[in-house]
Amino acid sequence: MYVQWKQLHRDGMRRVQEDAVSLFEQTRQFRVYCSNVMPGMVQQRGYARDLMTVITEFQGTPNDVSDAVESRLARGRYLREGSRTFALVLEEAVLRYPFGESAEMRDQLCYLLDVMALPRVSLGVIPFGTKRKMWPLEAFYMFDDRLVEAELLSALVAISTPGEIATYAKAFKILAGMAVYGPAAKALIREAIDALG
Repeated sequence: MYVQWKQLHRDGMRRVQEDAVSLFEQTRQFRVYCSNVMPGMVQQRGYARDLMTVITEFQGTPNDVSDAVESRLARGRYLREGSRTFALVLEEAVLRYPFGESAEMRDQLCYLLDVMALPRVSLGVIPFGTKRKMWPLEAFYMFDDRLVEAELLSALVAISTPGEIATYAKAFKILAGMAVYGPAAKALIREAIDALG
């Protein structure tokens, strides 16, 4: 299903954030790839506010950013609750694209270091200069093996066809294999923090 963001956000962004709760509750294995922004589930208040403000202004949709941020932050609890697993893969560029003031970006990057310590979270970073075995893609979220949501500039694409889900699973496996984890990923995050001054 292809739904334009302007349609999804016609009442603002809060409702979309709240509608995602049931999907999060039903999912046991999350696989997330982001090439452009932090995954919503790990965003901190300042980062989420500034990102959602930019999106609202670009789309020209109603501004309910404060409420939408609170709804998005509430979903972060799933990282700590239950037995869900999270495999997150970020391009290094995500660490370097600043949203908001330096202090907010620093807070966001420091939070990533905290997230990496959680027992059911795997967070990998694909470093600049890595020999590509897969090109950078649009951000996508895999919910078990039953749904993929791909985020395009103009729309959210919900994919439920098994063959297409398998294609995203294959791409995720390749992208995850290009990433570094543990101390190497932490070093890239710390470098991004240091670059903020």
